[in-house]
Amino acid sequence: MNEKPLNYRRRGIFLIFNNKHFHESMGQKERDGIDVDAERLEERFQDTGFDMRRYNDVTCARMTKLMDEVASADHSDCDCSGCAVLSCGREGYIYATDRPVPLETLTWPFKGDRCPSLVGKPKLFFIQACTDRRAEKSGQHHRDLSPSRRESGCRRIPVEADILYSYSTVPGYYSWRNHQEGSWYIQALCIVLENYANKIELVQMLTQVNRMVAYEFESCSDEEFTESQKQMPSITSMLTRYVHFRPKKPDICG
Repeated sequence: MNEKPLNYRRRGIFLIFNNKHFHESMGQKERDGIDVDAERLEERFQDTGFDMRRYNDVTCARMTKLMDEVASADHSDCDCSGCAVLSCGREGYIYATDRPVPLETLTWPFKGDRCPSLVGKPKLFFIQACTDRRAEKSGQHHRDLSPSRRESGCRRIPVEADILYSYSTVPGYYSWRNHQEGSWYIQALCIVLENYANKIELVQMLTQVNRMVAYEFESCSDEEFTESQKQMPSITSMLTRYVHFRPKKPDICG
C-alpha cells in the first residue's frame, strides 16, 4: 500500500466538540477532566499543522450544522480533515448537550458522494465516549510500564474510502477518565502524537495508543465493581494509503 502524500498547501480543518455540561433531560453528570483533554488535543493536532476549531457544550442542531458547513467547504488545498468528539454516548450515538446524535449523522457529510474536495483524502474521526455501561475486566495481569478497479479509464472510489475512526473503547464498555488528568485514551493519544507525529504512520501511532491504554492504565476506585478495571480502544480504518504528518515546508516569497 502506498503512502498518501500530504503535500497540499494546508493540512486541513480539525473540529473538536467538547461537551461537558448536559441538559437535565439527558440525565448526565458534568464531565470533570474533559477540558484537560480538549486543551491537550487542540495543542497536539495544531502542532501537526491542522487549523483547529474548538466548540464547547454543543447542541445537536449546532453540531450537525457545523459538520455540514465544514464538509461543504472547499478542501482542494487541504491534505485531509479531522474531528474529535469528547462526550458521553452509547453504541452508535454521541451525546450532544440536549440529545443523542447518531455518529453516522456526523460523519455522513464527509463521505465521497457528499464532499468531493476530500475524495481520496483522509477523513479522521476520534471518539472519546462510553458506548455502554459495562466495565472491562483485566485478564492475565501483565504490567508493562514502559511508556477500485478502473472502468473506462476512470478511477472509481467507494464513498466509504479513506475514513478512519479511532474509538476510546470497544462497543459496549466504559471509557475511563481521571478528574485531574483527563481520559486515558486522550492522554495516550496526545503522548503518542507528541513523540511520534513526525516519525511514524498514523495507524501505527494509534496501535501504540491501543497498547498504552490496554497495558499502562487501570482503574482505582473505592467501588467494588469499578476497581482494577481495564480499557481497550479500537480502530476502524478504511484508509487506502499510509498517512504521515510530516512538517510542512514554509512558503517562500520573492
